[in-house]
Amino acid sequence: MIKITPAATACKLSIQLRPVGNGSEATISYTHTSLGPQGDAFVASFTEEYYRQFMRDWEARINHYLSRGSLLRIAGR
Repeated sequence: MIKITPAATACKLSIQLRPVGNGSEATISYTHTSLGPQGDAFVASFTEEYYRQFMRDWEARINHYLSRGSLLRIAGR
């Protein structure tokens, strides 16, 4: 998937799935390219720790939806 945020970033999202036991495992990667000063700031903030937390949050949201059929609401968002 390619996502363009005008004047900020171009993002390539890659998701690969493989069977594991009775389920599956996903390998997810993002490639961000800055398109200007706003994008420079975003890319600089996309650290390894930010990515880990981002993926934990995303995993929790996806698992919640798959098990309950509703969006996970997180306080403050």
